[in-house]
Amino acid sequence: MLNYKKYQRVPVDKYPERTWPDKEIMKAPIWCSVDLRDGNQALIDPMVVSEKIDFFNYLVKLGFKEIEMGFPAASQIEYDFIREVIDRKLLPDDVKLQVLAQCREEQIVRNFETVRGTKSFIMHIYNSTSTLQRDVVFNADKKQVLDLAVSGVQMVKRHLNEYDGETILEYSPESFTGTELDYALEVCNAVIEEWGPTPDKKMIINLPSTVEMTTPNVFADRIEYMSNNMVKRDSVILSVHPHNDRGCGIATAELALLAGADRIEGTLFGNGERTGNVDIVTLAYNMFSQGIDPELALDNIKEASELYERCCKMDIHPRHPYAGKLVFTAFSGSHQDAINKGVHAMKERDSKIWQVPYLPIDPSDIGREYEPIVRINSQSGKGGVAFVMDTYFGFKLPKGMQREFADVIQTISEKQGEVSPETIMDKFREEYLNRKEPIHFRKLKVEDLSDETESEFDTKVHLMYTDHGEEKSFEAVGNGPIDAVKHGLTETFGKRIKILDYEEHALQSGSNSQAAAYIHLLDSDTGKVTYGVGVSSNITRASVRAIFSAFNRLNLGDE
Repeated sequence: MLNYKKYQRVPVDKYPERTWPDKEIMKAPIWCSVDLRDGNQALIDPMVVSEKIDFFNYLVKLGFKEIEMGFPAASQIEYDFIREVIDRKLLPDDVKLQVLAQCREEQIVRNFETVRGTKSFIMHIYNSTSTLQRDVVFNADKKQVLDLAVSGVQMVKRHLNEYDGETILEYSPESFTGTELDYALEVCNAVIEEWGPTPDKKMIINLPSTVEMTTPNVFADRIEYMSNNMVKRDSVILSVHPHNDRGCGIATAELALLAGADRIEGTLFGNGERTGNVDIVTLAYNMFSQGIDPELALDNIKEASELYERCCKMDIHPRHPYAGKLVFTAFSGSHQDAINKGVHAMKERDSKIWQVPYLPIDPSDIGREYEPIVRINSQSGKGGVAFVMDTYFGFKLPKGMQREFADVIQTISEKQGEVSPETIMDKFREEYLNRKEPIHFRKLKVEDLSDETESEFDTKVHLMYTDHGEEKSFEAVGNGPIDAVKHGLTETFGKRIKILDYEEHALQSGSNSQAAAYIHLLDSDTGKVTYGVGVSSNITRASVRAIFSAFNRLNLGDE
């Protein structure tokens, strides 16, 4: 049995003044990628400089204007990487490098040395403020921790003259989620007062859920409290850095935006220590799905996925939101049917707004292929099979036929699992288009009798066919070619058949277009029904082939 008594509830701050539940996300935040620092340090096999360069160039291509490059004092490779970016002039003027340091002078000096030659950069300093770390890690009281934060700011100020460009300060009270709320505010306000930002020269206060400890609504309350009580709020960019220990990183970030956050630090696909950082890709696509410009060029998710997997040596889960290989794939029959109907409705209505059940966005908008959306296995239904036949091959199966053919495919899928579109089409040919035994339609001549007779039968057909390979023919009349052929089969084989339904459509456009015809046929003696399908450039010939297909499927020529 789980020893749940081993754990205690994390205290929840009471904040009845909250207003964030009534707000909506209306625009993208300032994005800061920490893939090259926070994400890279979490890799089993960290990136080498060349991989970091590739990743950095791609982040720039995506449109990130702030990129945390590393912790220069902690690793020579991070120093070398940042210097290569600067020396090779790979840094655009509108992109700011961010470098991390503890509130320690030698690390701050190292950061200034690292970024020389840039026009501006973000100096990110931090110290842990949490109750637990003050107790068991640092053995420090509140005043000592606050003084360390302020001294970190003072260290940065002392060395400003060693850098020719603009220094933007970012301060993070590490483990903000484990820090008493009023104390976290006290520390941040002391840092702000010491730095002295202005509305024209803002600083960044970054509030990390270094360890996610409570539900997202509690984090949102804390962010709104900090935003409303922070000194010089108009001179501060309020940033959040959510982690995903409870699996709520996305919700935490979105609620934080409602609560007043201006900026989000995260990684592509959520890579990071333990369960990872917040996933910027998912956040951006969530905004996109609501008609908000995410201000990142994420129109080719496959390219982003391939770069991530190559540089990070990690696989993206097949069910990862938006990016996973299976997220735009429907196995469920009801889902497939709904997708099929939704796509058709959009085409018929010429809708400019995306509204398809089970698909929050159009896969083609993010560089995904549309064809693999519906895949067929033993859980699939008639809607999915019909969707494949229409989307891949142009056959718009009548509603009644969808169930009949789906049963055929389900028999295959129960034996072998997933069934490919090519296998489905092969089975369609076998079951319908190539059903030419025992009787095989060969030739047809149609005569119009309307000027020669007062009978209701104004059409005469001369039809040649083979019966078990032997050439034969019949003549028959009817109120049209299809009716005449039906009468001919009835008289020749002594079978009472009835055409229940008939549908046709063009398979393709142009002078050489082919038509598909579908016949729903009843054997009146046994009550059996089935469909037949015929294809030809001549619609009459296609219809006759469909009758013969259904006749053979009912095995009437063998009796």
